[in-house]
Order: sequence, then structure tokens, then C-alpha cells
Amino acid sequence: MKKVLFLFALFTVTSTFAQELETVAELSFRPGNVAVSKEGQVFTTVHPLGSGKMQLLEITGKNSYEAFPNEAYQNTVGTISEDEIVTPLGIRIDDNNVLWIVDMGQNLGKTRVWGFDINSKKEVLKYEFPEAIAPKGSFVQDLAIDEVNGWIYLADIANPGILALNTKTKTVRRFEDRSVQTENIDMVIDGKVIEFGGAPARVAINPITLSKDNETLYYGAMNGTTWYAVPAKLFREGASDYTISKAIKVIGPKPISDGVATDASGNHYFTNLQHYGVDVLTASGELKPLVRNPKIDWADNVALDGNGFIYITVNQLHKSPAFTGGEDLGTPPYYILKMKL
Repeated sequence: MKKVLFLFALFTVTSTFAQELETVAELSFRPGNVAVSKEGQVFTTVHPLGSGKMQLLEITGKNSYEAFPNEAYQNTVGTISEDEIVTPLGIRIDDNNVLWIVDMGQNLGKTRVWGFDINSKKEVLKYEFPEAIAPKGSFVQDLAIDEVNGWIYLADIANPGILALNTKTKTVRRFEDRSVQTENIDMVIDGKVIEFGGAPARVAINPITLSKDNETLYYGAMNGTTWYAVPAKLFREGASDYTISKAIKVIGPKPISDGVATDASGNHYFTNLQHYGVDVLTASGELKPLVRNPKIDWADNVALDGNGFIYITVNQLHKSPAFTGGEDLGTPPYYILKMKL
């Protein structure tokens, strides 16, 4: 009854926002992250905590999709192949129309990054992380792309750290310090503390982005209310962990969030897991709600299309067995939504 009253109150307060949301896709399975090209093509990963015989999709209609780049790359149930995408999550499209995904490779025991040219659907890069950088059991789930300098920055939540990959030299490093750790903050949804693995969820570094000029790397913990920034050139120049740690700055607050997108003006758009919505941390440092709507039931990530729209994946992840410890309480459809900024 309390949940019903909460949702009713939430909807009443935010009814004006409800009209602004458009449904891009209704899915019977949980989408992971979403990416949108400048031409309006919409791509999504299938969440590893969900199910499905395909892992990477192009959305072709509200109720239609197709395997991307083709069915041969999809990992079918019961098979494990190094030539297939196994358990992807983070996804981005760079200014060269290359779609990048991070593949955690669960059950394969290998973390990989894939790059595909959107137009030709050809593979442009496949990189396997050394075990010393991403050991078995890693959960590398988000990434930021610098196609100008040839770098990819990734967040590992299981062994908290930032992985910095030079795509030109195929060399990689791992960075760890206190800023990548989880904060001791409960995630509360509908008045209930959300658990993961049988204990109150404590998820470390997750959302990670770059400034438009690729010079500032931003990141924070899912279970955290602090948004950090560090000069990306320190990674490019091979600075020591100590030097990088000393250069980290707190630039503002954030909600407990799963995903983020940063625009060219320096505004940061966070999913707000506790309040059915998306928040924005403005370039001036003010954190404020962007949208609240009961339909946004665990916004996994957001993407900006460059044409004034923000896209949101909604997958009720906290209702999956990994969080409930038992049955799947999620109720399809799951959504990809968009709204005008």
C-alpha cells in the first residue's frame, strides 16, 4: 500500500514530465545501455543480468530490433566462443560513427572491448585485457571514448578501478585510489534498502564520462554522492598513480546512479535510481531534477543524440534475481525512452 501511495504521489507531482517522455522501444527483456548516432540510429546491449539470445541490437521500431552487427556475433545459449559477444553492457558511439562496447565476458573469463563501424558493420577493434589488468571476476561495465587521441577509459566495479587503454599502442594500465571505491550509503527505493548478493548494495565506480574536448575524465561510484574529475592527459602521459590521485578534484554532488552522459557545455545527466528519474549537475555546479516519472523504474543509463534529446534505458534491474536473491520481480515491458532537453 505504501508503494502505491508513493507512486501515486510521485506521478501527481511530476505529471507534467510524464507527457514529455516518448517510448522508443518496448522490450520483453532487459536492455543494458543505449547509444544513439548523430543520424538517429539507436543501439542497445542486452543486460547480462537479464536474458536473451542476442547481446547487441539495433532498434528498428517500437517493437522491433535486429542483431548488430549480425547474428554471427551473438552468443547463443549454451555456447561460449571467443568470436562472439558474451556479456556486454557499456556502449558508446564516437564522432567517427564507431560503436564501442565493453564485454565483461562472464563465463569466458575474459574482458574485451569491441569496436564496430556503424555504416559498414565491420569490426574495427577487438582488444582482450590482460588478466593482471582485468582478472576473472572483474565487472567492467562502463566506458568513455576519446577517438581523437586513441584512448578508452573503463570502470571496473568488482575490483574498483579505472582501466585506461591506448588503442594505438594496445597498452593498458589500471588506476586505483579511494575515489573509485563505494561510499557507505544505502540505496533506498520505495522505502526499502536494496540488496545485492544478500547484503545492502555497495557498488563502486560505475558512471564514467569525458568532457567534449577529451581533456577531463569524470567518474563516481554508483553508491556514492560525489562526482570527481581528473585531467585525462595524466593517463595519456603515463603519470604515476600518486600524481593522478593528487590531481583529482570533487566538482559537485551526484545522486545514487547507474549511468551518466556529459554534454558539450559541461552538464552531467545522471540516472537517479532512488527517485524514478534523471538529474542534471549543471556546469555551474547545481544538482537538480530533470525528470521524475514512475515509468523510469531503474534507469540503467542515458545517452545524448546531439540533436537535443536524451535517451534512457529502463530495466527494473533491482527486481532481478541478482538483487532479490530469489525470483525475478520485474514486469515487462522494459523500455528505451527519450525526451527533449
